[in-house]
Formats: sequence, C-alpha cells, structure tokens
Amino acid sequence: MNLLRQLIPPASDLFYRRDDPNDRRLGEVVIPGSAGYDSATVVILGCPQDLGVQRNRGRPGAAQGPTAIRRCLYRLGVAGLADLPICDLGDVPVDSDLETIHAIHRAVATQIIADGKLLISLGGGNDISFPDMAALAASGPSPALAINVDAHYDVRADQPANSGTPYRQLIEAGLIDPRRYWVVGAQPHANSPVYNAYLRERGATMITLSAARQHGVAETVQALLAESDAASIGWGFDLDVVQSAEAPGVSAPNPLGMRGDEFVALAMLAGAEPRTRVIEFSELNPLYDIDDRAARLVAVAIWYALAAFAGR
Repeated sequence: MNLLRQLIPPASDLFYRRDDPNDRRLGEVVIPGSAGYDSATVVILGCPQDLGVQRNRGRPGAAQGPTAIRRCLYRLGVAGLADLPICDLGDVPVDSDLETIHAIHRAVATQIIADGKLLISLGGGNDISFPDMAALAASGPSPALAINVDAHYDVRADQPANSGTPYRQLIEAGLIDPRRYWVVGAQPHANSPVYNAYLRERGATMITLSAARQHGVAETVQALLAESDAASIGWGFDLDVVQSAEAPGVSAPNPLGMRGDEFVALAMLAGAEPRTRVIEFSELNPLYDIDDRAARLVAVAIWYALAAFAGR
C-alpha cells in the first residue's frame, strides 16, 4: 500500500449523488481513495497528463481527460453494478517529467494487476499504454496479449518517447511479443508504410476498420480471441479510433472512424473476456469536446465493460 499513498485522491465533487434509493448512481457506490482497495475487484487509476501528446505535436488538453470521464461516468446508474466492488484510487502525480510519471504509473499498475484486480486506466495521452502494458507483462499470467483499439499503430521510432511510441517501446524492450500485438480499427491514411512494414516483419496483427466491419468489429476480434494462446490481455482504447462526429473531443480527430456502438461493443467484449487484466481509455480531450459527446461515450463504454465483467 506504500505505492498508493503517493496518488492524488479523486475530487469529491466528481462523485455524483441523487440520494434517491430508487435511482442510485455509480458515484454513490464507487469508493474513492485507497480505503476500498483491499475489498475492490475493479480499480480505477487516472494519469492526467498530455506531455506525450505535446511531444508528438498533438493538440494539448488530454490532461483533463480523467476528470471529464469521471464526471460523466459517476452520473450513470448502477443496474447490475451495485454489488461490484469498485475503488477509484485517484491519479498518478504528474508534477514531473513523462518518464518519471510513467515509472510511477507502471509501479502502481503492476501492484493492482498482481493483486488480482481489474485495472481501468484513464488517460491522458496514449503514451500510458507503455506503463499499463509493461505492468501487464510483469504481473499478468504469461503470455500477454496487447490489443490497441486505435486508428494508429503507435510504433513511431521517435526519441524521446511520446504518445505515438508506446507499443514500439514495449516491443523493443521485449515486454510484448509483437506476434501478440493487435491493432484494431487502423486507418491506412493515418499510418506510415514504414511502420506498417515494421509490424508486418515482426508478425503483428493489424486489422483495418474496413476489414473488421466485414463480419462485425466485435465479432472479428472475438473470433481471433478464441484462437489466441494469451493467458492475460490488456486493451488500450484510444478514443481517436471513433469518428469525430461522435467523438469530437480527442487529440487527433478522425472523420472516418469507428461508430460509437462498435467502440462500446469492443469494451463489452473486453469486460466479458476472462483473461482481461487491463482496460485503458486515452486521448479524450475535453477542450475540443461538444456537449461532452466524447466523455459520455467513454463513460458508457466503461459502464458496459463493467457490466460485462460483473456478468461473467
């Protein structure tokens, strides 16, 4: 528990309450801070920074993502979730450089996974996939599978690390076998052929959105999971995989992305899959959101992932 003491507790005003016994909300049942950690089955952890996005020449604002997600999530109802022990530990401190932030996040995530809890990780920039999946590799049953639901491959060769490099870092460090790295929802116009070749040469699985839609996005991934030898799975949901009409508040808007219902169906699949240890959501940028569309979509995706987890 020493690691948890350095976290910043979530603000109390994010935990919405109606105080109506006929209409309870998640804000009334999720336990804030470390007090509920021991009994929790699900643990929420935020990383409110966009330093990696800025290094990647993206538009800043994702640092406010965890707060926006919580504000929408904790207003949702508790149907099927009232008896699921959920703890919100709050946020990793972000008053240092990106590498130090990642080191703290990785250590905390490693403990959460090692303790047998489902980690719901909230970004911030997509660079948190590096500490999240490194923690999965360290503490989850082996072999580990990393699924990146994203328009981008995130294997840039940039130095220093940024929001476009996390899976290259994982592969080059030997933390994730590239043959167990999947990209779901990739867009050809959003990726360099150099990085396409990099992944193909290493045996990674790249599923474009158009290919996934031939049999249904969730159905395509479910069929692949049935054949996977993975013992533990980490899911990274980058919100810029969703079309900008439904998710305008992102670091890199996507006019031709996934529909919101496809995104949520994948989140449900993640929650229902018994090998899942980490579900991460990143790149929500509230500064560019409209009527909280993107934040509400992430909140609903988390809700359905939790409902599927509770129904296992």
